[in-house]
Order: sequence, then structure tokens, then C-alpha cells
Amino acid sequence: MVAPHGGRGTYGDIGSALRSAARDRAARIEIRPGRYEETLAVHGTVELVALGEPGSVVVSPAQGSALTASGAVSVRGLVLVGRGADAVDCRAGALTLDGVEVHAHGGVCVHARRGTSVTLTNGQFRYGRVLFAGATGVVERCRFVDAADNALAVIEGARVTVRDSRIEGSRIHGLRVSDASATVTGCEFTRIEKAALAADTRAELVVAHCTITAVHADALYFLEQSRGLVHDTRVTDAENGISVESGADPVVRRCVFTGCRDTGINVQPAGRGTFEECEVVDAGGVSVFSTGGATPRIDGCRISGGNVGVAVMDKGRGDFARIDIERLTSVALRVRDGSRAVFAGVDVRRCAAGLEVLGDPSTTVELTDARFGDCSMAAVAAGGRSRIALRDVLVRGALLGFGSVEEAQLRLRDCAAAGVRVGALASGTSTFEARGLAVTDADGVGLLGRDSAFLDVAASRFADCAVGIAAQGESRGRVADCSVTGTGNQAAQRNGLIELVSLDTSLPVVESAPETAAPPPATVVNNYYGPVINDAVTNCQFFWNNTRVIQRTDRNGADT
Repeated sequence: MVAPHGGRGTYGDIGSALRSAARDRAARIEIRPGRYEETLAVHGTVELVALGEPGSVVVSPAQGSALTASGAVSVRGLVLVGRGADAVDCRAGALTLDGVEVHAHGGVCVHARRGTSVTLTNGQFRYGRVLFAGATGVVERCRFVDAADNALAVIEGARVTVRDSRIEGSRIHGLRVSDASATVTGCEFTRIEKAALAADTRAELVVAHCTITAVHADALYFLEQSRGLVHDTRVTDAENGISVESGADPVVRRCVFTGCRDTGINVQPAGRGTFEECEVVDAGGVSVFSTGGATPRIDGCRISGGNVGVAVMDKGRGDFARIDIERLTSVALRVRDGSRAVFAGVDVRRCAAGLEVLGDPSTTVELTDARFGDCSMAAVAAGGRSRIALRDVLVRGALLGFGSVEEAQLRLRDCAAAGVRVGALASGTSTFEARGLAVTDADGVGLLGRDSAFLDVAASRFADCAVGIAAQGESRGRVADCSVTGTGNQAAQRNGLIELVSLDTSLPVVESAPETAAPPPATVVNNYYGPVINDAVTNCQFFWNNTRVIQRTDRNGADT
């Protein structure tokens, strides 16, 4: 028994009790409420127990560690305060802290060294980090508050399990795993300056049933070939919901990312990852982002609200399956700048635009089994010299169903558009190819070729369009085995450069000469030593720099 001022049958300080304990057998030291300004060096099998209310026993030396442990040491109910050193230093053996509060002023709260085992339950750790360096550990029902750097650091091959704990106010990361492994379950992270959970240097990180809020940077951050599993976790108000880069390859399932200020899922250069059944809500920038050679796999994700749905940029890659997107202020799917993306099973509703592709010929998209509804602009648009291949794509309600501009290539198989202004458009010098295209109820034109675009359309039908097929400018190509039906004004308007083969229609076909380019403007030549000519002049003679001019009229009235 220990009491602040000693007494009959008690020690006046904890160190005296420890020194009197036999080294060859277990000892239990009970400590009455008070403040003990000493450093505890505990060896062997020892249990330190605080008597009284929680927080009533405080061990606080003027400088240095509050506790160093070597052996099988258990501490219950104490407050341990360190200054300028590790507040608790486990140097060997196993250490258990139960209901213990640790304050670290200028040092580490708990340092679990290589080969040790540390268990933390029902505790509170303030100002310093808890460091597992090559150790094993269990953390349950603990609170980590206002760490000066990382609240929890698991490094150098350590293996740690964290359950049902709260981490708040860390100046760097909430939990960092580096060249080690950690499993985090049922925890809450909030007010973290950088990543709430970060895994680097081939780390293994498992996160389950956690809540992450109010993070200044990334909620989850995997890099440097780290791996792991994140499932059933909710993120609210982070810069990025999850970021993956530099060879990292986590599996993420059934997670929700809400109100992220930049991106929900952010896969950066050389990042990978599999994301299944996730949801991104109201992302400020991009819901799902792949860039710089990243290669994510997205399956069964739902995106609602926010700006851009899926963006694949700057030679990014990606496989996207079963994507549900609605209520975006910008484009649902964007692919640019040498990127390649494969989409299957996409459902887009109430977005400004559907699929937008722009870039050089290495910018390619394959899209199958997709639905676009209520797009205020184009459902599908290809620009630059990009290439798009569509199969089984349905558009209902849009300004434009399918469009290719500039030098892009757009190929359709078994696609349809209904309730649009223009069903399909090819302009610039783009190439538009379609087989089995169906356009219904277009207010304007079912198929429109403009400028110098090339059209190759076969086995397609256009019903209830104001004009079924129209060729303008110098657009050219072939339309074969198609039908135009309904009560529209015209079946086709052709410019003489589009070949119509086996067109099935009862509506008139209007022939019009191809539009020719306007003549170039007249060249104006200013000769400051003679007349200025602004237009064509005929049957005239000009003389200048003469001191004498004679004009005569012959008998026929002509001037000479």
C-alpha cells in the first residue's frame, strides 16, 4: 500500500514499494489518491492499481518519463505525466494500461519497443503519440486527444489492433502505419490536420466500421505499395475521401464519402485499388478521379450531387462497372488527355452532360450497357482526336444524343436516343459510324452531318423526327438500309455528297447543293505612288507621274 505521506503499513512513495517487492514473484501495489512526483521503474511481474476516483492518482515527475517497464507490468487507473521524454516506455516484456490517462509534454505518450507487447484499454492519451515500433499491441476503447504529430504510429514491422476508440485533434495523422500492419475497427477520427489514416512503405491496413469527420486533408491515404481492406466506413467533410498513389492497391467496399471538398475517390499516379459498392455524395470537385497512369477498378458505385462524376485525366486508366450517377451540375463521365477508360452498366440521370471525351488518338473510351436520362446538354460527345466505341447505349431526354466534333471518331452499335433535340451529330472533320441506331421523337434532326464530317450509318431507323437525316456543308459518306417514319417534314436533306442507299420512307427527300466555302476577302494593295484599288476594275487605264495627259474621244465614242 502506498499513500502520499506514508503511515502505518504504507509506503510514502511508489518507488519504495517497488524496491521492496520481491523480484522472484508477482507483486500488487495499491496507491491511494495523491500526486507522486517520481519516475517509476518497474521490473518483473507487477501490478500498479490506483485506489479512489479515476484521475485521483497522478504520477508526474518534474522531468523525464513517468514509467519505464520491463517484465509483465499492469497499470490500472493512474494518471502518468511525462516531460521531455517518453511518458511511458515499455522496454521489454508485456505492458497493460487499463483506465490510465497519459499526458506527454514534449515527448511520446507510450513507446512500445521492438519485441514488446502493449495492451491499452479504456485509456486517454494527450498531446503525444502512442508509438509501436516493431511491437505487438491491442488498443480498445481509448481516446487520443490533441497529439502534436501522429496520434498512433505503427512502424518497423509492428502488428497492432485498434478497436472502438476515438482519435481527435492530431496535428499530423490520426493513425500512421509504415512497413507494419494495423487493423482498425469501430473507431472515430475527427479534426485531423492531415490524413486521418495513412498507410505507406508496404504497410497493411484494415479499416472496418469507422467514422471519419472534419479532416483537413485525406480521410484515408494509401501510398508506397501499401495494401489493405477498407469496408463499411463513412467519411464526412474531408478534402479527399480516399487517396491512393505510388503502387498502393487497397480494396474498398461499402464505404460512403459525403461532402468531400475536392474528391471522394482519388487515385493518383501509379495508384491502383478496387472499389466496390461505394457511394460518393456531394463532392466539391470530382467524385471519382483517376490521373497520371492510375488504374483503379470501380464496381457498383453510386454518385449523387456534386460537380463531376468520374474523371479520367492525364493518361489515367480505369475499369468502371455498374455506376449509378445522378444530380450533377457538370458532366457525369469525363475522359481526357491520353486516358483510357472502360465503362459498363452505367446509369446517368439529371446531369448537365453525360459522357465527354477530349484528347489525342490515345484518348479512348469503351461504353456498353449505359443509360442517360434528362441531360441538359449532350449525352455523349467526342472531341479532339479521341475515339469512342458505344454498344447498347440509350439516351432519353437531352439536347444532343450522340455527337462527334473536330477530328474525333464515334462508333455506335445498337444504340438509341429518344426525346432529344438532335439524335446524332457529326461535325468538323470527325468520323461517325453507326449500326442499329434508333432515334425517336427528335424535335430537330435525327442524324445531322455538318462541315466536312464523314458518316457511315447502316441498319438504323429514325421515327417521329422533324427531319430524319440532314447533310450540310461538305459532309459526306453513306447511309444505307435505314428507315424514316412518322409525321415529320422531311425524310432527308442531302447535299449531294451523302449517298443514300435503300432508304425506306414515305416522306420527301430534299436535294440541295453542297454549301461552298465563302470566297476569300479581296486583297487590298496600297500603292502610295499611284491609285488605291479596292475592288475588281475592268476596261480602265491608269496614268500617274505624268506632267501632261491628253484624252481623246474617237468617232465611236471611246476614250483613248
